[in-house]
Parts: sequence; C-alpha cells; structure tokens
Amino acid sequence: MATRVRILPEQLTNKIAAGEVVERPASVVKELVENALDAGGTDITVEIEDGGKRLIRVTDNGSGMSREDALLSMERHATSKILTDADLFNLHTLGFRGEALPSVASVSRFVLASRERGALEGTEIYAEGGRIREVKACGMAEGTVVAVRNLFFNTPARLKFMKSRETESGHVGEFLNRLALSRPDVRFTYLCDGKTVFKLLPGEMGDRAAEILGRSASAELYPLEMDDNGVVLRGLLGSPAVSRSAASHLYTYINGRYIRDKVVQHALLQGYRNVLERGRYPVLVLFITVPAEEVDVNVHPTKHEVRFREQARIHAVIQNGVEQVLRGAPWLRKGEGLLPRTPPSAPGTVSLTRVDEVKESLLRYAVRQDHLPLERASFPPSRNERPPVVAPPIDPPAEVAETASPRAGGYYSSLQVIGQFRGAYIVCQDGSDLVLIDQHAAHERVVFQELKRSREGGRLAGQSLLFPETIEISPAESSAVREHGDELEKLAFELEHFGGMTWLLKGVPQLLADFDYKQALRDTLEEFCSLGRSGVSAEIIDDILATIACHSVVRGQRHLSAPEIQQLLQRMDETDFAAHCPHGRPVIARVTHREIEKMFRRT
Repeated sequence: MATRVRILPEQLTNKIAAGEVVERPASVVKELVENALDAGGTDITVEIEDGGKRLIRVTDNGSGMSREDALLSMERHATSKILTDADLFNLHTLGFRGEALPSVASVSRFVLASRERGALEGTEIYAEGGRIREVKACGMAEGTVVAVRNLFFNTPARLKFMKSRETESGHVGEFLNRLALSRPDVRFTYLCDGKTVFKLLPGEMGDRAAEILGRSASAELYPLEMDDNGVVLRGLLGSPAVSRSAASHLYTYINGRYIRDKVVQHALLQGYRNVLERGRYPVLVLFITVPAEEVDVNVHPTKHEVRFREQARIHAVIQNGVEQVLRGAPWLRKGEGLLPRTPPSAPGTVSLTRVDEVKESLLRYAVRQDHLPLERASFPPSRNERPPVVAPPIDPPAEVAETASPRAGGYYSSLQVIGQFRGAYIVCQDGSDLVLIDQHAAHERVVFQELKRSREGGRLAGQSLLFPETIEISPAESSAVREHGDELEKLAFELEHFGGMTWLLKGVPQLLADFDYKQALRDTLEEFCSLGRSGVSAEIIDDILATIACHSVVRGQRHLSAPEIQQLLQRMDETDFAAHCPHGRPVIARVTHREIEKMFRRT
C-alpha cells in the first residue's frame, strides 16, 4: 500500500523556506545588508531596479569569504555565527539562521562574488532557482557583492502580490533608514534605477537622526540615557509637536536589532500618555541593551519579534525612562534639543536679526516697566495716558544662561505676564517670543497631579452630601459599581443600592462638590465599563482622575487677577508633564519673534 506521507523534494522545501524569509524585495535587502554588517562592512551600497524585481545588488567592504566558505554559505542552515544550542541565547550578530542566501537564491537568478581579506582573487558563484550553475575565480575588491535578478521568476503566484515599483522602493528605503539609525558609524548609499536616493556618511547619532528624520523633527528630539541594573536605555525622544497619526516613526532596537515588539511599544505609549492625545504616536529612536540571555530573538524568521525573560521589568524600565525625560517638558526650554532651532552663523559673524533685536532692546531698556500691574497691561490706556513700552528681555549667552537662567528652577514663573485674551488664555512673553497658555488646560493638569498624589496616599478627599441624591444607571454601570466598589471608594464616591437600577449617591470627591458630580460619576462608570476585566490598571485610574479633574475646573471664560495668574504659574512649575493637560492637549503655544515679523512682512 502506497504511503500518503512523503518527503518533499529539496527544491520545493527551499521555496517554502523562502516564503518565510523573502516576502518582498525589502526582505532580500534586509538579509543581505545584515550579513554585510555582520561581516564588518563599513561602506555598504544598495542598488535596485524596477522596485527590486529586476535587480537587487548589495556591495560591502567586509571581511569577505574564501571559495570554500562561499560554497558552504549556499547550503541551508550553514552559518558561521552559531555552533551550539547555547549560542542561541548569546547572540551578538544580526543573522544566525543560515537560511538567507539559499532562500533568496531559490527564487531568483543569484550571483555571489566575494574576496577574503588578503586573498589574491575572489570567487563568483552563479545560481538559478536554487541550483548552482557556475563557480569561477574573479578579480574584485575585498568584500562581497551579491546580485539578485528576476526575483520570484519561478514563483509567478508570489510575483502577482508585488506592489508598484514606487511602493517596493519605498519599503527598501524605509528599511535602510531603520538600519542606518542603528549604525551611524557605517556609510550607506541607496540607488534606485540609477539615481542616488540618499548617501549617509559616517558620523554621530544626532547627525544621522537629522539626515533621516529631517532637521525640523530632529530639533524636537531630546536625549534619553538610563541604566537600570543591566537594562540600558539610550536614544532620542520626540516632543509632542512632531507626533504622527501612525506608529511608523517608532524606531526601537534590542541589542542593536530593529524590532516591532508589542511590549516595548505599549511601554512607550504609556510613557507618552501624559503628553499625547489618543490616536497620536511619538517620533523616537530607542536602543535597549539587555544581557543576551535575557531576550530570545529566535521567535520568527523575520526576527522582528522577541521574547523577554522578565517582560514586566523591561516594560517598567522603558516606561519610567520615557517619563523621566518627558516629565520636565524639556521642549519648553530653548537650546535643549538635539539640534539648534536656527541655523548657526558662520564663525566670527553675528546674525543681522540678532543685532536688530539687541538694538531695539537697548533703546527700550530705559523705559522698561517689569512690575507693571496686570490690570494696566491688559487693557488699552486712556487717551491722555502714554502707553507703556515693555521691552523683550535680552537672552543671556549660553554660558551665563546655564548658571543664571530662572528657567532652571521654574519655567512658568519666569514668564513675563502681559495679560489675558478673552478670559481663557494667559498671554506671556518669553525672551523675544510670545507665549499663550490655555488656563483651563493648565488648571486641569495641576488638579490632575494633585489628585494622583492624593490617591497614592490612599484616598481622595471626599465630602458627604447633606441630602443623598438618587441616580439611575444602566445594568452595565450597576455591575461596574459592584465590581469596582473599592476603587470608587478610593475616588471618594459613596454609593448605596436603593433598588433596581437606582442608587443613592451619598458622598463625592471634595473637588466636585460645587460642580456636576453626577456627570463625573457617569463618566467614571463608563471608564470602568470599557475596562472589560476585573483588574484596574494604572492607565484606567489615570483616565478616571483626568475625568474628575476636567469636571472640577472652571470652563469657558474667567478673568483672573494678577495674583491668581502668578499662583497658577507657580503651581505649574511644581507639576509634572506641565506642557499638556491629562488628555494630551497642549497647555502652551509659542509664537516666535521671527514668525511675528513674517506676519507683517518685516523679514
């Protein structure tokens, strides 16, 4: 009787393996460039034609291979990077499976040319559909050149799923950007259809980030350096001003390897939750270094997924590291970004705009009135009263600012208050810039932080109602009250079942006593209902406290006195993440002197 189970031919198994490793031209480029880096290449050139379908060529100046090693590299599971199973948990290379070259060769017309350092000649291997057709000696520079032609020529079904040449070229460029960010010491050149797309020269991390992310975005990047018992974080975090609507600019690396890990992404978004609105994603470059035995990269052939031995600890370290950088809102203080916000002048020259600012400031210095009452500054003067002239303070040199700037201790208190606009925005002056502060959002952030501190102490301050009030809620909300009764008590809501869907509200948070506490309770129950599980996470509690804070502050127009404004600004200095309200909306907006001059066409 004939058996139904049979061993597949080698040619078919190679194609199946290629389906896991080679998804599109960018996958081929990934495998070849990672091999070039593992070989010590410092100058890598990638050329493609027709989106990679006609040609992919990767050239490097790495260590190269001998004739014997080059032939062995064409065999499946042949690699120089691991020897025993213990090596899988001590990896220091990007590749290790030994599947890339035979998988790519099985679905293309493949040429491998390599010359070992110190060798007199190189070796060239030609393979077609996974079968080696020719091996010969060749003259070439030290290093390796791999050319992949007619990708998927023998698997037309896979070829049908290829996108347009522009789309495939974009995927190749995006991959090279990811890899180039992790290796600023390597020169990368990318050519598409004979035209140079980019050439990245070796340099520092900041220079590489500016070239890839753009100078405008890199000016809003702030450094992160942290070491927590062997878990090292190093990278650049973008301010909320450069956020995106998708997670395409989250560049995360584990031990130098680019990854798309759900645990890491969740930790990053948790760290940003205080400054970003829902649905927005930050721009960042983060390198996470952990002991090799603490992370398993042998999860998927693409190596984009990893598994941590101590997942909760890694999550906590990343979230804490991000929060430490963002807590002080470094983008509020000038000169702290990765790159200068204005192009530097040539040595020995002074910007003409800067000269004009200094002249204007000196002319007005004699009549400057720093202690002008708020009421007088906020309204137009009478006809017989000469309007006061308030000069912009001159920014001190960098070496003086580091020691004497009041921003080091309290940014908001250092602002010069001009007045209010429509009873909703505080108008201030910061050097030569105009600053607007949303007083509702600022007050909301202050109250939110106070609520967090109170809850961490055990329970929010509550106030009993003189006459308990009845409230009708839905069955789902009634279930939430029963399930999360302890948390509601910590939030100072006192509820007692009256019968059916009716509950008695006997106590509320003290901050809500004079506001619509019923609506705040309904919103809180809605948050608990959306949780969908018995546990309550810190994120959900923060959302609930943000809801309470939003309901407890005055909305709409309200004219504040000078002492009230100063008190609010001082409280903002004592508040973490002061540049955004708890829901991620901005508290502060800046209009530079240059932008104002452009409005009046003075530049």
